[in-house]
Amino acid sequence: MSEPIPVTRSVDYGTAKLMPDVDRKRAWLLTVDGAPQSYVDLDEPTHLEFEYARRLGHVLDTVAEAGRALDALHLGGGALTLPRYVAATRSGSRQVVVEADRGLLELVAEHLPLPEGSGIDLHAADARAWLEAAPAGSADVLVADVFGGSRVPAHLTSVEYARQAARVLRGDGVYLANLADAAPFAFLRSQLANFATEFEELALIAEPGVLRGRRFGNAVLVAAHHRVDTAALARLTASDAFPARVEHGPALREFIGDARPVRDEDAVPSPEPPDGAFGIG
Repeated sequence: MSEPIPVTRSVDYGTAKLMPDVDRKRAWLLTVDGAPQSYVDLDEPTHLEFEYARRLGHVLDTVAEAGRALDALHLGGGALTLPRYVAATRSGSRQVVVEADRGLLELVAEHLPLPEGSGIDLHAADARAWLEAAPAGSADVLVADVFGGSRVPAHLTSVEYARQAARVLRGDGVYLANLADAAPFAFLRSQLANFATEFEELALIAEPGVLRGRRFGNAVLVAAHHRVDTAALARLTASDAFPARVEHGPALREFIGDARPVRDEDAVPSPEPPDGAFGIG
């Protein structure tokens, strides 16, 4: 059997590359314009290689009792790492993936096909437009991992966007997003302020070094109308090879400080990461 070879293709928003992992037989790294986007092991979809993906996975593991099927909406597709994870851990889940880059979706579908009966529907569309058209109370989980290059687009960083996310989620639903920032955290604090206007409970998961302002990095935002099991999340994230901290309650309110929600007309993309900021976790 021949060895897998890298695949490079021009897609709608850049140049995508699929590179095989020499250490795992059917595992692939997806990059777009050189920035790592996703890592998938087709034989072991529960293997989450990137640090932020593991943290998103920990949240998905705690949003409902183990094995319960979910209705999930994923904004941002990449190589479909998290949808594959949910399909493997919560059989029978119904999942919708919205990805603006049709060429990227086609590349992934061709080279990293979904298993039969995965329950994952793929749509090439703008995330905000899809969210605004989605029925109210139609999702148990909303996962936002949308990057134009290495920045979250501005129209997904406003309080109006947060309001649409709250509308689409059910009363016991959970919103989770992959974001990135560095001290003094103007972007991250504004995002928390946005979601504080719409959700009763917030949590933030990040490496201690990132939270202390030592480096640029990812942070997972969690929002819900009900109590988030932060104790379970803290146990799971502390056991990772690169441990993370879960901030919530008074400490998180202190982190938000005097940050104000950002309206559409004032929204900006997330900050440009410094060279070499993102790599495999």
